[in-house]
This record gives sequence, C-alpha cells and structure tokens, in this order.
Amino acid sequence: MTKKQKNLIIRSITGVLFVTVMVIGLLNWIAMIFLFAFITGLSIWEYSGLVNAKKGVKVNRFISTIAGVYLFLSFAGLRTGIVSNFVVFIPYILTILYLIISELYLKNEDVLNDWAYTMLGQIYLAFPFSLINILAFEKDATGDLVHFNTLLPLSVFVFLWINDSCAYISGSLFGRHKLFPRISPGKTWEGSIGGGIITIIVAGIMGYFTQRFGVTSPRLSILGWLGLGLVVVVFGTWGDLVESLLKRTLGIKDSGNILPGHGGILDRFDSAIIAIPAVIVYLYTLEIF
Repeated sequence: MTKKQKNLIIRSITGVLFVTVMVIGLLNWIAMIFLFAFITGLSIWEYSGLVNAKKGVKVNRFISTIAGVYLFLSFAGLRTGIVSNFVVFIPYILTILYLIISELYLKNEDVLNDWAYTMLGQIYLAFPFSLINILAFEKDATGDLVHFNTLLPLSVFVFLWINDSCAYISGSLFGRHKLFPRISPGKTWEGSIGGGIITIIVAGIMGYFTQRFGVTSPRLSILGWLGLGLVVVVFGTWGDLVESLLKRTLGIKDSGNILPGHGGILDRFDSAIIAIPAVIVYLYTLEIF
C-alpha cells in the first residue's frame, strides 16, 4: 500500500466518523449544546495556539477559551429558556474587560496585537458558533414554548459538505480558471460553480419534500430553500477563503492535526463560521419582508 493510498483511507475513515458525530449531535438538543460548546472551545484553543506562535503576540489562551465557551452556553441558555435574562452575559462582559485591562500589568511586547488577536478569536469563532443556537431553537408566537429544530442546522452543514465535495470533484474534472489565486491557488471557478449548482439543487429537493410532507419548521417555501442553499454556498466559500487567508498570514498549511487527514478544527469548520451568521441574516430578512 502506497503512502497516498494510506492517507486516503485515513482521510475517509476520519471523514465518516466526523459526519457521524455531527449528525448524531444535531439530532438531540442536549447533545448539540455539548458538542458545539466543545467545538467552540477547541477552535479557540487551536486559534490561540496558532497566533501565539507569531512573534510579539501573547493571547491568554485559557481565559479566551473559557470566555468563548461561556458565550456559547449563554446563548444556549437564553435561547432554550433555561435562563430568561440577559444578565447571563455579565460574566462574559467582565471576562472581556479583564482580557483588555490585564494588558496594563503584563508588560507584553505588543499590546495592540494582543488585544486584536484576542478579540478576533471571540468575534471570528465564539460569536458565530454561539449563533447556531438561534438556528436550533425556535420559540412560538408567545415566546414561551421552545422547539428544537434539527432540520435547519443539519441542513446548513449538509449543504456545506455537499458544496465542498462537489466543488472538489468539479474542480478536479473541469477546473481551469483560478477563483482566488492569491489566497487559495487550488480553488477554481468551475469547481465553485459546480459545487454551488449541485448544492442548490439539493436545497430545492429539500424544499420540495418539506412542502410535500407538511414540515412547518423551518417555514420555508421551495424558493426559500433555494435561497438558503445559495447563501450557504456563497458564504461558505468565503468562509473557506477567509481561513485560507488566516493560515497564509500565519505561514501554515493546516490549522492543526486533531483530525487525521483533515487538519484541525478550523479547517473543518471554516465554511460554517461565516455561513451560520449569514444564514441567520437571511432567515430574519425573510421574516421582515
């Protein structure tokens, strides 16, 4: 067995296990909260380790990770109705103030870098992951009864996986024109368009079956599902490119090696980090108009 074949087997096994864990985690509301709190913590821990390797940067890795996980749990508690007051965010606010003020006493080399990279970890990772609670938990018209919506967050990830896989296949077969050569030389317009078309078709099929079987959550028409697929494709691709820019800036190939054959946590969730907030904006825009 060649090294390439061995790597392919490892990558395939890891991919199957990853998808299995994700699907199972999204089928139960308690499992989802624990799974994504764990993912949030791992992503910030990984990110902090990467930026701390940069000269002149010292992010408080432990406290930043705790803060991010707490923010996620605060969103979950508020959205599920376990807590009913925004006072739950006070400890998070105090932690952020500590991370800023503590630089007065640490005498680090570049305070601006420390502040910037610390806040980026919260904005780029903790906040988007926390927003998945908005997708997963819906309240009725009275604001009292909370409903766990498996279909919506699961669909977002399925669309992302389909887009990534089909873009890779399309790019391998037909790729000629580089999508963003400065950031990601391997991506092509042909791959992105091919992946996008397949994903939007799948989204339309999803819309058809939800209509046929009377699924009321989420309340999306077939056209609404097509729009959802388009949003996931566009912003998921941007999410991939943003993480590629981050890695290129840091001078690394993979964000980590926690997932054999797939890299780190950021490598696996780069598309979702940007797609999740975009999907929420899309859905709330539909409600307004």
